[in-house]
Amino acid sequence: MAGNAGPKRQDTRKFVENLSGEGKCIAVLTSGGDAQGMNAAVRAVVRMGIYVGAKVYFIHEGYQGMVDGGDNIKEATWESVSSMLQVGGTVIGSARCKEFRTHEGRLKAAHNLVQRGITNLCVIGGDGSLTGANLFREEWSGLLNELLEQGLINEEAVSSNSVLHIVGMVGSIDNDFCGTDMTIGTDSALHRIIEVVDAIMTTAQSHQRTFVLEVMGRHCGYLALVSALACGADWVFIPEMPPDDGWEDNMCQKLSENRADKKRLNIIIVAEGAIDSHNKAITPDCIKDLVVRCLGFDTRVTILGHVQRGGTPSAFDRILGSRMGVEAVLALLEASTDTPACVVSLVGNQAVRLPLMECVQMTQEVQKAMDEKKFDEAVRLRGRSFENNLSTYRLLSYRKLDSELPNSSFNVAVLNVGAPAAGMNAAVRSAVRVGITEGHKMFAVNDGFEGFAKGQIKEIKWGDVGGWTGQGGSLLGTKRTLPAKRLAKIAEQMRIHNINALLVIGGFETCDRIKQSASGTKRRVFIIETMGGYCGYLATVGGLAAGADTVYIYEEAFDIRDLQANVEHLTQKMKTTIQRGLVLRNENCNENFTTDFIYQLYSEEGRGVFDCRKNILGHMQQGGAPSPFDRNFGTKVAAKAMQWITRALKESYKGGKVFTNAEDTACLLGMRRRAMVFQPVAQLREETDFEHRIPKDQWWLKLRPLMKILAKYKTSYDVSDAGQLEHVTRVRPKDFQPSV
Repeated sequence: MAGNAGPKRQDTRKFVENLSGEGKCIAVLTSGGDAQGMNAAVRAVVRMGIYVGAKVYFIHEGYQGMVDGGDNIKEATWESVSSMLQVGGTVIGSARCKEFRTHEGRLKAAHNLVQRGITNLCVIGGDGSLTGANLFREEWSGLLNELLEQGLINEEAVSSNSVLHIVGMVGSIDNDFCGTDMTIGTDSALHRIIEVVDAIMTTAQSHQRTFVLEVMGRHCGYLALVSALACGADWVFIPEMPPDDGWEDNMCQKLSENRADKKRLNIIIVAEGAIDSHNKAITPDCIKDLVVRCLGFDTRVTILGHVQRGGTPSAFDRILGSRMGVEAVLALLEASTDTPACVVSLVGNQAVRLPLMECVQMTQEVQKAMDEKKFDEAVRLRGRSFENNLSTYRLLSYRKLDSELPNSSFNVAVLNVGAPAAGMNAAVRSAVRVGITEGHKMFAVNDGFEGFAKGQIKEIKWGDVGGWTGQGGSLLGTKRTLPAKRLAKIAEQMRIHNINALLVIGGFETCDRIKQSASGTKRRVFIIETMGGYCGYLATVGGLAAGADTVYIYEEAFDIRDLQANVEHLTQKMKTTIQRGLVLRNENCNENFTTDFIYQLYSEEGRGVFDCRKNILGHMQQGGAPSPFDRNFGTKVAAKAMQWITRALKESYKGGKVFTNAEDTACLLGMRRRAMVFQPVAQLREETDFEHRIPKDQWWLKLRPLMKILAKYKTSYDVSDAGQLEHVTRVRPKDFQPSV
C-alpha cells in the first residue's frame, strides 16, 4: 500500500500565455533627448503588444505628436519594427513640446487618444517626460469630463476609457534617473567616449601630451566617472563630488608625479556640469590654462558633444531596451484601476517595477542636495551603482605613501586562467592596486597554473599596471592548463614566495559580449556560429541583441523536426516585407547538426525565397579592446575580491600562520540576481556540469522565450518574477565599503 504523499504543492507560476491584451490599445512614444537603444524598446513594445492580442500605436514626435494627432498616431504592425534594433536614436521621432505643458495641450492629447481607444501608454524618456506623463494620468478623468461637456465625446467614450495606465522606460545617456542601475543609452554613450579616449591615448603618448575631455552630464557625472574608471584617467570632475579647496595644486602634483614615473600622457575627464565646492563651474579651458601655467605641459581640449548620442546601440542597450519593452507591456496588462504609474528598470540583472513618482522625487532630491552643497547625500541618493563606482575610482586613483599604508605581512598572488577575455587586465590592475592599498605585497603569476608551477612569479608594483585597463587579452598570459598534475610544484612555489592568498581571474571559458548584427540586402539569411563551448549564453544574448530568428544551443535540445519548423517559419516571414533573417548556432550545440549542415538545409529549403550566407566568428570574439562594461565590471569585481581576501586573511591569521581549513576560504565571486555573491567553491560541485564546463542552472535561459516571442514564435514564457511593484530604497549598501 502506498504511503500518503501529502498535499500537492500548488504551482504559483505565471505565464504570459495566460495574459490577454484583447480589446486593449497600447501607444508608445519617445520624448526628450534621444538615446541609443530606444528603438529596441519600441520594437519590443510593438511585438509583445501584438503577441498578446492588443492593438499597438506609434505616436510620432513625442508629446507634440500626441497633441497634434492625425497621422502622428498610427497603428503599428509586426513588420513595421523590423530592422530597427541596430539603428541609433529613435525612428518614431522625439520633440520638446511646450503645448503639452499647458492644460489645453493635454486636453487635445486626451481627445486624440480617446478617438482611438488608447488607454495604455508606454513613455520612453527622461524624468521630465515621465513627470509629464504622470500629470496627464492624474488629470485624465477631468480631461474626459471636459471633452464630454464640450460635446467632443459621448458618455460611452468616457466609460470605456475611464482609466489611463502609464508605464515609463528611462531613455537617457546620462544615467541620471534614480531607481535603476542603467538607463537606456548609457552603455552606448560610454562606448563612444571610450572609443575617443583610446584613440586620443595613442597620439597623447606619441607627443607626451595632456588631454582634457569634456563629456555630457549637466547634472549627473555618471558618464565622466565611469569613463574615467574605464580608461584609468588621472583626474575626474563631476557635479556630485566637487574637489576640495586647493585641488589645483593637488591635481598638478599628481600629474607631475605620473610624468616622473615615465607615464607619457595624462587624461583628465570633465563632466559638462562640473563645479567646485563653491558651486563655481570648472571648465575644460580653465583646467588647460592651469596645467599649462603651472606645469608647462603640452595640453589639448576635446569636447565630445553629441557624438555621445550617435552611432549604433551597443549589445547591452539593445538587450536592455528589449527586456524593458516586454516588461512594460506586462505591467500594462496587469495594471488595475489603483495601480500607480510605474517605471520598469534594471537592478543587477533583474527587471523591476517601481512607482514612477518615487523615482522622480528621489532624482529631484539629488539636485536639491547638490544645490545645498550636501554632496555626500547627493552621491548616496544616486544609488548603489554610482556610489560603488566613485569609491572604486578613489581607491584606484590615489596612491598612498608607504608610511600611510596599513601594516600587513601578507603576500597575495594574481593569475589568469582559461581563455583570454576582454576585461582581464582591468581586473588585474584593480586587484594589484587595491591589494597595495590594503598593505599587501602583490605578486603576478605569468601563464596561469603552468607558469605558477615553473616559478614564473614576480612582485608587481602600483606603476607596473598603469595603462592596463584598455588592453585586450591577458598581459599576464593565460593557459587552459588545470593545476591537478602540478599541485606539488605549485605548493612548493607558494612556500618559496610565502603566498598567503590567490586571486584567480578566469574560469571555464569567458568571452566578451557579442555585438554581431547581420544586416542583409534583398531577402538574405545569415547563419552565424558563435563561441562558448557548451554554454549558449553568447549565442542567446547575441541573438536577443541582434534580433535573431532562431538560436541553437546545447542547453536546449533540438532535432530535425525543429530545424524543419524553423526553416518553414523563416520562409513564411521572408515572404512578407521582412528582408533579412539571422540564425545563430553555438559551436557545440549538436555534433551532427553542424553549421555547414544548417547552412545547406536553409539554402535548399529557402530556394526561391531567400539566399544564405554563413560566418564562423571564431577567435575574433576574444580579440580587441575590452568594452566599457567589461573594464568597469572587471575593475569593481577585482576590487571587491581583494577586499574579501583582506578580511579572510585577517580572520584566518593565528599564531603567525594563515589557516584555510574552512570551505568559505576559497570562494567564487559573481552576480546572482541583484547582488554580488561570494560562494564557496566546494558548494559549486553540486551546481556544475564539469563534463561540459557549464552551470546546471543557467539564469539566462529565461531570456530564450523572450527572444522567440520577438521573432514571432508561439512559446511558453514564465513571467513569475514580474508583477511585483517595489519601492525605491534609500538604504546605503553594506556590501561594498572601501576605505578611502
